[in-house]
Amino acid sequence: MSVTSERAEILASQRNDDSFETLWDELEWRGLIHVSTDQGALAEALEGDPIAYYCGFDPTAASLHLGHLVQLLLMRRLQLKGHHPIGLVGGSTGLIGDPRPTAERTLNSPEVVGEWVQSLGEQVSRYLDFDGGNGAKLVNNLDWTAPMSAIDFLREIGKYFRVGTMIKKDIVATRLNSDEGISYSEFSYQILQGLDYLELFRQYGCRLQSGGSDQWGNLTSGTELIRKVEGEHVHAIGTPLITNSDGTKFGKSEGNAIWLNPEMCSPYAFYQFWLNQADADVIDRLKVFTFLSRAEIAEYAEQVEREPFKRAAQKRLAIEVTTLVHGAAAAQGAIDASGALFGRGELDALDAPSLAGAVHELPRAIGTVGAPITQLLVDAELVSSLGEARRALTQGGVYLNNVQLEDQDRVLGADDLLHGRFAVLRRGKKTLAGVVVDSTSDA
Repeated sequence: MSVTSERAEILASQRNDDSFETLWDELEWRGLIHVSTDQGALAEALEGDPIAYYCGFDPTAASLHLGHLVQLLLMRRLQLKGHHPIGLVGGSTGLIGDPRPTAERTLNSPEVVGEWVQSLGEQVSRYLDFDGGNGAKLVNNLDWTAPMSAIDFLREIGKYFRVGTMIKKDIVATRLNSDEGISYSEFSYQILQGLDYLELFRQYGCRLQSGGSDQWGNLTSGTELIRKVEGEHVHAIGTPLITNSDGTKFGKSEGNAIWLNPEMCSPYAFYQFWLNQADADVIDRLKVFTFLSRAEIAEYAEQVEREPFKRAAQKRLAIEVTTLVHGAAAAQGAIDASGALFGRGELDALDAPSLAGAVHELPRAIGTVGAPITQLLVDAELVSSLGEARRALTQGGVYLNNVQLEDQDRVLGADDLLHGRFAVLRRGKKTLAGVVVDSTSDA
């Protein structure tokens, strides 16, 4: 199956849950509404004639991450209701960057931002249907900001914004009270985002914008601008910032964002992230990140209570989201790799990307053909000394590619290499490390 046909099949399988009276009811049940403009009017609009709506994605990195996936799936749920999605990639706003709570962003070059615009546009396109009567549109806000002079921007847009209101926005107020302060460039970001909404309203009749609740000040800058300029009332939805049950930020793994680009976060690592969700969090994750029905999710909630050790909900979550983002083959590869690493499958049957992704997540040693296994055990930190390595081998507690070793003088042979480059060491039942025979690149 080609990527295009597989993606079409995934989109065709998605459904809103018809057990809810309205789409708004389902969105609330899934925990997707933290704040909004007039709830009654917006809920009614979503049940009425199709409307155009948008969400913006700034190219501040080469890939989208899990926070963006929340927005993409919200957009998809609205599209399934018959509404018209517009994915905006911020070729202009990405040159500025929305203010962060702590410090000024480092400005990337126009060339880098341009490359990231293309990358993010391709990613956004994977989650929306561009065919049919309510096919999605993809736009770049550089198209309408680049031709505008600074004088035009200040006269036609800037005059509608009041500084007193702008400095009360949470993120701006935080930065103003910090030692770092805030530059005029980042201070003006909310005006640029307001301009986007106005332009999309004028071009496509766009009447709804979604984003994270931490962007609420930027979202409402657009609703207010349209009210002042066009005399129209439009809407915004702010989704909650998702946190774990222990209060930590969701979507981070050992300090690193969980990216949607497989080159930045392998399908294996992605799958493991979802598989390791806590019992206290997994049901909420199923609500937000899958299209499973209320009834199906209720069954998993019961299983979490009754048989948490089976981790059925986590397994379903991991396969659903990994398939959504990376495809069925990559998801199955991650499952196979997870089993094979611990002797429940054949390592040499794994495809190269799945094996490379798995090895990348393990402690690793750089090796060469002919390297003593004892030294590789030390280099991979499976043991603390050569003496401990020899004892572990003598006791039968060392495995190379799931084959038990006993010879203290065993070396890494060319025939041991999987895909000509990798090997897997295991001490005991659960302690793993990878060996990479390539001194010039990372696994």
